[in-house]
Amino acid sequence: MNVSNYGMPLRLANEGKITLYGQEGFEGMRRAGRLAAEALDLITMHIRPGVTTEFIDQLVFRFAMQHGALLATLNYRGYPKSCCISLNHVVCHGIPGSRMLIEGDTLNVDVTFIVNGWHGDSSRMYTVGRISRKAERLIEVTYEAMMRGIAVIKPGATVGDIGHAIQRFAEGERCSVVRDFCGHGVGRVFHDKPNILHYGTPGDGPVLEAGMIFTVEPMINLGKAQVRMLPDGWTAVTRDRSLSAQFEHTVGVTKTGVEVFTYSPRGWHKPPYPPQL
Repeated sequence: MNVSNYGMPLRLANEGKITLYGQEGFEGMRRAGRLAAEALDLITMHIRPGVTTEFIDQLVFRFAMQHGALLATLNYRGYPKSCCISLNHVVCHGIPGSRMLIEGDTLNVDVTFIVNGWHGDSSRMYTVGRISRKAERLIEVTYEAMMRGIAVIKPGATVGDIGHAIQRFAEGERCSVVRDFCGHGVGRVFHDKPNILHYGTPGDGPVLEAGMIFTVEPMINLGKAQVRMLPDGWTAVTRDRSLSAQFEHTVGVTKTGVEVFTYSPRGWHKPPYPPQL
């Protein structure tokens, strides 16, 4: 199918096929990705002791409503909130609530905005006051691991190349890569092919083609890689209660390399962020 005026994919995601998007799709993803990044920038100015994770969730909700966006996570398979907030040893999918932030906390906030049908999916780490050096180091390693994975993306590379770049760096820094969750295709739908594993062997997996759009979102632990699920059915935590960190970008494969749709407009890609405004 040719690209339409509505940004439909060049090829629909039939069984065994990966959706390829054209110019309209990339333009839609730029708008959705930027709005998600702007929401994460907004949150930066509100991270301080005494703020509840529910308050952050409400910031995300109000921002989406003010900009005419939908929230992909809200009521997704029963998920009750506008974003995911994962504190300290929570690996992913933490549910916002009454928990107040305290000095030394680290947290990941994961948002997905739907803008005119396109999904902008991104997450970022935040710190509350002074944090431990080991937490700082984990955040640094996790961000660098994600960016090393993104750096290998180009037509002809493979999903295994991405995972290998992430795994080699993270494990070389004596951290572990969570294997229970992965990145995913995204675009007109929230979760699509291909799965993007954050570990792997060079040359393995699907070959990347121009027009593919997906997330790269490694979860890196200071301790062992194993996780367990809490009774709420959503929250995943490290089994050994070691700290965990995650960053996420939505990217598109171009003819010559990769485009990142979710960069911070303010350059606030990772902590430490500027002092509170």
